[in-house]
Amino acid sequence: MNDNKLSAYQTLYECLVTIAKLTSPFAPFISEELYQNLNSVTKNEKFESVHLSEFPKPVYFEKELEEKMEIAQKVVYLTRSMRAKNNLKVRQPLKKIMVVVDKEKRESLTKMMDVILEEVNIKELVALDDDSGIVNKSAKANFKSIGPKFGKNVKAVANAIKDFGKNEIALIEKGESIKINAGGEGLAITKDDVEIISSEITGWLVETEEGVTVALDVELDDTLIAEGLAREFVNRIQNMRKDAGFDVIDRIKIEFNGSNKLVEAVKTFSNYISNETLAEKLEFNDRLNGGFNQDWKIGEYDCSVQIEKVKS
Repeated sequence: MNDNKLSAYQTLYECLVTIAKLTSPFAPFISEELYQNLNSVTKNEKFESVHLSEFPKPVYFEKELEEKMEIAQKVVYLTRSMRAKNNLKVRQPLKKIMVVVDKEKRESLTKMMDVILEEVNIKELVALDDDSGIVNKSAKANFKSIGPKFGKNVKAVANAIKDFGKNEIALIEKGESIKINAGGEGLAITKDDVEIISSEITGWLVETEEGVTVALDVELDDTLIAEGLAREFVNRIQNMRKDAGFDVIDRIKIEFNGSNKLVEAVKTFSNYISNETLAEKLEFNDRLNGGFNQDWKIGEYDCSVQIEKVKS
């Protein structure tokens, strides 16, 4: 027990009591049961029933916190959306994510970096000033605009636009004009005269929504794949603990066997697996002949797992 854990419990308690009150008009029975179960222990509420309590009023307002959570939620939403579209499970860790937001939101993004990385299971987050680092851009002439506008200088203007680099493209995207010399004349190229062509960097996924651009590195190396398998293995163990009726604080012994790739991943991340599952022993065993055991398919790999409660 520590301060962080106590804070989490107290926050959860307050949220549950508030939810019970909020839902009481349209879910009267479950809200009453929730309220009674909580209040019978703490005696914090003076009311005999949730239906006699006062309806909650909003009391917490923190604009800065709301802004930080808003940007964090947007980045997490876009990242999970890209994962889902490309069949990349959240348990599969990825190497890097790059995020482009408005200048005024960048500080909020930086402060929420750890929260975002934990939610999306990614190792590193880089905040960028613009999307030039995650999207390859080129420019070509919009002949519908430059034809009537520049007449005999159309070809020279089109060639000049084709040679625009990232600085000129950035200015055009901001709505500024670019001065060029064509046919001995000084001409101003505006946003209407240019078509910007964007293409993603190889090995990255990019999505933009409401002023937030997220780029996701989807290339997997052996270490990332092994960690993903280890996380899936933990999930199966937790399911087995539940199915076996173990208490959440029970210490266990794990024995397993399976495909070589999976076995190596489990051995590599044995400390992580043991900590997550409260395992005092994690051993490879060709022959499982006791305890509670199940067969699993993790990705394309088969495995058999046996768990036993360790007597204290």
